[in-house]
Amino acid sequence: MERIIGDALDANLLPDIFNNAYHGIAVVGLDGKWLLVSKSLCDILGYTESELLQLSFDEIIHKDDLKIDLRKLNKLFKEDVKSFKMEKRYFKKNGNMVWAQLSVSLVKDKNNKPKYFICQVQDITEQKQEEQEKEIIANFVKEQNERLLNFSRIITHNLKTHGGNLMTLLGFVEDEMDEITTNDSFLFLKQAICNLQETVTHLTEIAKFSKYDTAELKALNLHDFAVNAICNVSSLARNSNCVIENNIQDTLLVTGIEAYLDSILLNLLTNAIKYKSEDRDGNILLSTRLEADFVVLSVKDNGLGLDLEACGSKLFSLYQTFHKNKDSRGVGLFITKNQIESLDGKIEVKSEVNIGSEFIIYLKNTQKEIA
Repeated sequence: MERIIGDALDANLLPDIFNNAYHGIAVVGLDGKWLLVSKSLCDILGYTESELLQLSFDEIIHKDDLKIDLRKLNKLFKEDVKSFKMEKRYFKKNGNMVWAQLSVSLVKDKNNKPKYFICQVQDITEQKQEEQEKEIIANFVKEQNERLLNFSRIITHNLKTHGGNLMTLLGFVEDEMDEITTNDSFLFLKQAICNLQETVTHLTEIAKFSKYDTAELKALNLHDFAVNAICNVSSLARNSNCVIENNIQDTLLVTGIEAYLDSILLNLLTNAIKYKSEDRDGNILLSTRLEADFVVLSVKDNGLGLDLEACGSKLFSLYQTFHKNKDSRGVGLFITKNQIESLDGKIEVKSEVNIGSEFIIYLKNTQKEIA
């Protein structure tokens, strides 16, 4: 009985394997001719069995891979290796290229002489295409980052020049018109130019690096940065009948980068002013609380508000706008979210239509980190 079972198994094993194997299987002669090929291999290469058996493997292999293939086969003959694997490219019958993971072993006879090769062929074309697409995207992103870095360096250089000119002109005006130094509008202008100079300094530092080093993170006084941001938007707030109240504790330090914190506060404040309700004066409140390792900043307004059920999932996406403001570009919140997350923080939002919005920002508590 055992002998009968064994004979039946021996008789059917090879056809079963060749007919049902998921990956391609082939027996290849020492001269490179296909001796036996599975249906799955024919499907991968696009040939019928009879067509494939008329060919040798080197007739359909990509020429750049042929030398590598032959070198590895030579190692098999010399018994330097028992088998090998390699990625290689074949040309299908229709001319298209297919990427394959090839595994090869050498079968010898009882006298230890080479008889033929056993080859397994796995189609990895889709995987290679995904890898190539990722590489293309990565190269594109790298190129864009380099362009943006160069652009930022040019911009910061030019801003620094113009900011310096403005400070010089401001000095001339002060020297020639003593009475203007007590004018509120002039004082706001002077402070705005000083803030511009400070921001340009911060941006110049960032432009030196394509990616900031964590060693460059600093302990920043959140209250002081809020004061500067409020000053920068004071004219916009006044023209829009908005009052901004800064209730941030003046001793709180957060871990961050000056330019990022400037940008975060300015984006949130200008949005609150921009999307003010026409039916009432605007009120914007900045406040803080401590939670675990974070300083939690709240920027709350009584503006137009948002339908979070309708747009909440897209709120921080690029080029998404939710009101008919002609200045809306759908960029500010996208940048803000990425800046916050790059500082190991997070941002949340609460909002009701025609009631207002509250943006809640979690920034790392410097005191907590030191402790």
